[in-house]
Amino acid sequence: MKFLTSLLAGMLILVAGQAAAVGFQTTTVPDPADRPIEIGIWYPSDAPVPVGPNTPFRQTLAVNGALAGDCLPLVIISHGKGGWLGAHADTALALAQAGFVVVAPTHTGDNGEDESSPPAKWMVDRPRHLSRVLDYMLAAWSGHGHLDAGRIGVFGFSAGGYTALVVIGGEPDLRAAADHCARDPAELTCLLGMASAFSGSEAAPTWHHDARIKAAVVAAPGLGFAFTAKALARVTAPVQLWAASQDRNVPPASNSDIVRLALGTRAEFHLVDGPGHFVFRPPCRPELEAALPKVWIMACVDPPGFDRAAFHRQFNADVVAYFAGTLRAN
Repeated sequence: MKFLTSLLAGMLILVAGQAAAVGFQTTTVPDPADRPIEIGIWYPSDAPVPVGPNTPFRQTLAVNGALAGDCLPLVIISHGKGGWLGAHADTALALAQAGFVVVAPTHTGDNGEDESSPPAKWMVDRPRHLSRVLDYMLAAWSGHGHLDAGRIGVFGFSAGGYTALVVIGGEPDLRAAADHCARDPAELTCLLGMASAFSGSEAAPTWHHDARIKAAVVAAPGLGFAFTAKALARVTAPVQLWAASQDRNVPPASNSDIVRLALGTRAEFHLVDGPGHFVFRPPCRPELEAALPKVWIMACVDPPGFDRAAFHRQFNADVVAYFAGTLRAN
């Protein structure tokens, strides 16, 4: 089943040619509070690469190749609901080609193979996962001595955008969330139970923050309506915030616009005109249309004339430039 899921997930991604050698590893991170966390790591490497693609996401990488460089910045990627560590492989690759080390966890209990965790668990666990993975990367990973612990960023999409906002200091306003869902119960995050996850709890959840993260890129954040000015008051890290104008899953008016106003000058905002929620995922491989037509329609079809491959070239360049600017070496 795991091989089949990886194969189908890889079919979602059509990756352009690579400009520089990049190494790649997969491993697991021990989690004393739960099962081990599976991670993928992209990093600069001078190791030779094979002729053709050798990964489930169709990239040609130096698997387990030697790490090249010192004092390297680190970016951690948090996927959306139903995603996995390869969900944003093209962005990870672009960052690694630019000299970043990138680590992407598959969130335990909230991924395409395992959705066993209810919202009240994964909403708390996801930010904690990021810190646990950072602990591993900075102390136990074989290349930890080549990392600059003062230059760490986070990239998050959808539920991963929610995760990124929490880990940099956000504390969702659950009352605002409940009020919004009472007015608009059909919004996806309301249907998923995110706004009501902690109703009836005697104690408020303990949100996990990590001050080691110095910058964030947040795309189409889920539960955005809960991130009021008060909810984001503790956020000091700069944020590059993205939204798609025709996003039906997390409509900009009730999500990214709320976050943008709450962050004020801390946010650099980009609105992508025309496409929907999944535009921040890489272009799909053509064979997915016949293999999984419903997934194709949901996640792969953009408005006529919109070129997702061209958009991702610019999107990835903008993400790289933002992290390069906000995570500059001292």
